[in-house]
Amino acid sequence: MKTQHNPFASIPHGSTPAAGSAFPRSALVTGASRGIGRAIAQALAEEGYRLYLTCRHSEKELTDLSSRLSETFHISCMPIVADMGDIQAVNEVFTQIEDLTLLVNNAGISHIGLLHEMTAEEWQTLMNVNLNALFYTCRLAIPLMLKRHAGQIINISSVWGNAGASMEVAYSASKGGVNTFTKALAKELAPSGIQVNAIACGVIDTDMNRCFSEEEMSALRAEIPADRIGQPSEVAKLLLSIVNAPSYLTGQVITLDGGWQT
Repeated sequence: MKTQHNPFASIPHGSTPAAGSAFPRSALVTGASRGIGRAIAQALAEEGYRLYLTCRHSEKELTDLSSRLSETFHISCMPIVADMGDIQAVNEVFTQIEDLTLLVNNAGISHIGLLHEMTAEEWQTLMNVNLNALFYTCRLAIPLMLKRHAGQIINISSVWGNAGASMEVAYSASKGGVNTFTKALAKELAPSGIQVNAIACGVIDTDMNRCFSEEEMSALRAEIPADRIGQPSEVAKLLLSIVNAPSYLTGQVITLDGGWQT
């Protein structure tokens, strides 16, 4: 795991809060170097959040993003290269986090292929990143939120977690787990004032879909009532809506798919 000097270390607790907040708001966004995670980081920076951003491999992209967000929005932003599917790496990430008001579990990988041709190692890697990482992050984030009797956890899921997809059995299973994890944890944490929700994304214009040809993407687009592919910025806007929603909103898996799997 690689990290830079902690830019939050010089910020005392009780420093000037962001507008509309009783205390400085901080967020951990996993898988933030590109796509949906990058868009979410940008949206939260605009809202004045102090940010912890992680990625597995794209160190330069993450560092450049963190620098740009810090300079543009005058916020503290820590880039951390870590595999969120590795429990030890996640433990190290949280040694650098003293306060957290929002956890966004966005890191994810896909696997397309016949189930009987998938190796056990590929299955385990996917489950570690897509599902086990939620356990690793939430179990450490919850105590930080309990100190304030407030906080939010938002998990980025998929419509295939609702319906399942041929050739994507492992991915569908992992996202189905994310959805049920979200609902169960929301019930557990509601008495403590902590909201837990998820966004089930349809086809979003990210690198995860680069494996499909233009012809395949056109055919997929034709199936979507909105007649277009979703944008990462739209996921970020929905996430902000959830963040700013009444505290009574919890345990929900909200679908964003242009009417495709509705």
